[in-house]
Amino acid sequence: MATSEDAAPTTESAGSTEPTVRPRGRVRLKRTALMAVPAVAVGAVLMTLTAQGVLAAQFAISGMPFTVTADSLDGVGFAQFGSMDHMIENSPNQGDTGGQVLVMISAIKDASLTKLCQSVDLGGINLLIRAGDAGTPVTATDLTTDSDLLSGDAEFKNIEIGGDASTYTKGGAKGLPGVFGQQADTVKIRNLRQHNYATTAAAFKLPNLRMSFSSEGC
Repeated sequence: MATSEDAAPTTESAGSTEPTVRPRGRVRLKRTALMAVPAVAVGAVLMTLTAQGVLAAQFAISGMPFTVTADSLDGVGFAQFGSMDHMIENSPNQGDTGGQVLVMISAIKDASLTKLCQSVDLGGINLLIRAGDAGTPVTATDLTTDSDLLSGDAEFKNIEIGGDASTYTKGGAKGLPGVFGQQADTVKIRNLRQHNYATTAAAFKLPNLRMSFSSEGC
């Protein structure tokens, strides 16, 4: 898998054609990334799908991205596909985006992360969250992230690239019909860095959790 700093992944559009994806509760912070997709070609395909109105959003994001880093992420059951996230009408955070952000949805059935750091820029000060750095990793079930950037060293087992995201079964989430995606039995990412707009999980355990304000982010 290639990491994507050159390609802007897609996200869900707020149309009436809502994708058949399991409900996702949200955790937001500024700047993060968790995706693993062949970048340039995928970005072009997702942009085309978005222009055709194929992708649809499920919920309103704040529009404030957050950063997530981890020494390692290990996941069992992985799927990834493009979508579009939407902000509320006239959101103060929309800038020149028109209130829509192309993202890549990454879904993992069971995930563990060591030395997790998550930060959101609140305008001169960062809200910082750290966990999983005292010998016990952070764990999550049915984890999804909506990202527009990801970097790290990735390894997949039994990966399938280019399938229709609406047919996927391994990651616990599906995209819309006709959307490019990939899925794998397992995923490992070392030196993970993500730029995210949303994160959800059915269960999230954060050993040694600390929250603070800092002049620096992750």
